[in-house]
Amino acid sequence: MDQRWRPTVNERDFIERALQSDLRVDGRRPFDFRRLKILFGREDGSAEVQLGDTRVMGYVTGQLVPPYKDRPNEGTLAIFTEFSPMADPAFEAGRPGESAIELGRVIDRGLRESRAVDMESLCVVAGKHVWSVRVDIHILDNGGNLIDAANIAALAALSTFRRPECTVGGEDGQQVTVHDPEVRDPLPLTIHHLPIAVTFAYFGEGNIMVIDPTYKEEAVMGGRMTATINSNGDVCAIQKAGGEGVMSSVIMQCLRIASVKAADITSKIKNEVNSYTSAKALQKVKRLPASVPQRDNISDVAMKENTDGALEVQGAKATSDVQQINKELPSIVKDKQEDVEPMLTEWNPEVKSESKLIAGESGLSAVLNSLILVDMVSKFHCSPDGAHARCYSLSSLTKSAVKYGRMEKRTNRKSQ
Repeated sequence: MDQRWRPTVNERDFIERALQSDLRVDGRRPFDFRRLKILFGREDGSAEVQLGDTRVMGYVTGQLVPPYKDRPNEGTLAIFTEFSPMADPAFEAGRPGESAIELGRVIDRGLRESRAVDMESLCVVAGKHVWSVRVDIHILDNGGNLIDAANIAALAALSTFRRPECTVGGEDGQQVTVHDPEVRDPLPLTIHHLPIAVTFAYFGEGNIMVIDPTYKEEAVMGGRMTATINSNGDVCAIQKAGGEGVMSSVIMQCLRIASVKAADITSKIKNEVNSYTSAKALQKVKRLPASVPQRDNISDVAMKENTDGALEVQGAKATSDVQQINKELPSIVKDKQEDVEPMLTEWNPEVKSESKLIAGESGLSAVLNSLILVDMVSKFHCSPDGAHARCYSLSSLTKSAVKYGRMEKRTNRKSQ
């Protein structure tokens, strides 16, 4: 039983009269697309496209299979569509209908026959093992123009799909090892171009045409044509399924319009894929726990010397603010290091062997983030006083050592 929405005579007449005035029932111009939104799932190779009220999800999977005998060096690409009755009452569960078959063929012709995906890059061992890529398209809500939405969903899913890396080895050189994604990063597909499907609907005697028809416009249209074009203007495929005849001049006009729309949609897909890839890469960055000290760049740290010779961490500063400190401290350390070394050894023997951060408890490591003054001082000691941490550098210790040495000399002179 066909449960597809059927327009009344008044509704059909209203839609056709509006189109004659270059108006559409949803307020768009004849050659305007509806709002396009692309969403990606948590897993690679999953994308959902929202084109107005139309929602389509694409999901890509891959597995190793034997190649076809006539193409031993090429992988395979297959398109499968699923029309759920939840998306449209006209869709019947189980056996695919005419619309599902047509949609799958249009997308398959645009992708496979235009060689958009490099099939030879999917070969692992010639004649034995190749990657078979499967694209499943699920219609979630039918708001019209399923072909364009499904085509964008398939391209977005293919652009984010990653297959596991394989290596060939063994005694005969034919053993294939599929590496876990945690061990080696998966590899993306090699996509040469993005074939974009642009659908036109014809009304009247074929002299009125609109782009991206809605559900109601599809019920009134007299014919439909889908042109698959990439951003370079190359025509990958044309599909005209029945309906009224169209003049060749009208078809050429449609191809020119489709070329402009294909470039816009291609840019939209690439921008969304790049944003998704960047966000995914940031999530893979391994960050140390808060309890584990981390090293900071010296240019991001500024310190202030107190009256007692201690240097307190003040916060992040520009590189120019630290240059003055970098100029002063090394000279002091170089001149007075011989006087400071004995006192450092007596105070803390560990600092003589190597530069260490002697950090106490009470969150000191989180406060200092393992601050290492590489260019400023060679050795320093930190001692918490319960409220904050103080970094005693060689500059402050040098001053103390000089002062201690002078006092010792004065004491010896008085005793003599």
